[in-house]
Amino acid sequence: MRKILVVDDDKDMRLLLTRFLTKHGFETFNADSGAVALKVVTETHPNLVLCDFRLDDMNGAELLRKIKEIDPHTQVIIITGYSDVKDAVEVTKLGAFDYVTKPLFPDEILLTISEALNDVSDTDAGDKKLTGQDRSKHNDSGEGFLAGNSAQFQSILRQVSLVAPTNFSVIIYGESGCGKEVISKQIHLQSKRSSKPFIAIDCGALSKELAGSELFGHEKGAFTGATNRKIGSLELANGGTIFLDEIGNLSYDIQVSLLRVVQERKIRRIGGTTDIDIDVRIIIASNERLWDMARAGKFREDLYHRFNEFSIEVPPLRERKEDIMTFAHYFLRQTNAELGKSIKGFSAEVEQALRSYIWYGNLRELKNVVKRATLLTDGDIVDVRSLPFEISNFYKLQFENDENIKGAEQIDQHHQSDDIANMLKNKLKAANLGTEYEVILKALKQSDYNKSKAAKLLNIDRKTLYNKMRQFKEFNL
Repeated sequence: MRKILVVDDDKDMRLLLTRFLTKHGFETFNADSGAVALKVVTETHPNLVLCDFRLDDMNGAELLRKIKEIDPHTQVIIITGYSDVKDAVEVTKLGAFDYVTKPLFPDEILLTISEALNDVSDTDAGDKKLTGQDRSKHNDSGEGFLAGNSAQFQSILRQVSLVAPTNFSVIIYGESGCGKEVISKQIHLQSKRSSKPFIAIDCGALSKELAGSELFGHEKGAFTGATNRKIGSLELANGGTIFLDEIGNLSYDIQVSLLRVVQERKIRRIGGTTDIDIDVRIIIASNERLWDMARAGKFREDLYHRFNEFSIEVPPLRERKEDIMTFAHYFLRQTNAELGKSIKGFSAEVEQALRSYIWYGNLRELKNVVKRATLLTDGDIVDVRSLPFEISNFYKLQFENDENIKGAEQIDQHHQSDDIANMLKNKLKAANLGTEYEVILKALKQSDYNKSKAAKLLNIDRKTLYNKMRQFKEFNL
């Protein structure tokens, strides 16, 4: 039975949530403060923590950080009555699975909980139960893989089939949410190691203190809190494949230890005195160029060259429009099965909205949008009312642009007065800027209003971003 800890200083809310979750088959615990919550996490190792952001003794971000130090694989969902972009960005960076605002809707919170619990598998290659800090993401199944139709994705599949039978280390480059882990899993499944474990580790979610223990394991008594021997993920993956996502987040000393693994195929648990031979294929991923990081002194150059035997580029979803509806229909079928619905498809307006939107969250964002739209749809077809505001509004602005373009073309064809033509052209420019404004505003929110980070998200330089912002002021946006 899955265990869920509810943390809230509101007694009525704790009681309501624990009764609701117990009714749906979960074993529940509750805590009225951060201190009590940490004690419960240490003693029971819950699969999931539902945590109110505002507690008397600490806020949700501080509690989240401490929970991840105890067990980095415990999923955490932050709940708050105050929707704040900065808070959402902060807790997401710290490893929260999701950030939801009150009031809570039963079907929606159950769906979010289901997604969080399904995000981590609790069994290893030998189907032995893992508990506490031994939990890792193990999945040897190829179920659920879907190939995109775009030329870019077909090229990726050809590269996968080429490198999979080898023992080459592989670097996969791509933005967050574009499917790097899925591609690494396909390399594993098409290799001679397919019957052995596949373990995925998100290095960005590992603190400096826990990264060594997670990767290499530790002996009993190696440090305070090491009450038992722990087998590290590299040792668990022996004979198979380990996928290290966002490897650039690993500290320098961990990179040194990892270099020894690559060179000598040996590991030593923290606090151990003997070397352990391992045979594991390492696939790594990054959303930054590791060579650039190496030149900047943020990543070991010798480690980069060890890993750089083969590399695969995964383009963002916005650059392969042909794949958008392929994946949207796939996610719709998944959600239909999960929710017991039978929605047949999307309206033409929704399809146009999904194709025109700029997916900065890539496949992960598309999946979440489709899931929530499916949940909100009562009929047979998903209509535009079920889409999030930012997508429906983006589509509306695009639609207005198209209408303005048609109007301008008609005026040119009929040789109407220059005054009318100029008026429409100005209106068209304002509408185009309106669309850009929505996109840039979203990037600023995602980057906590850091203009350098926003420019990087948008794949433009700071000068271009500042020029756009000056234009927005001219049009009173």
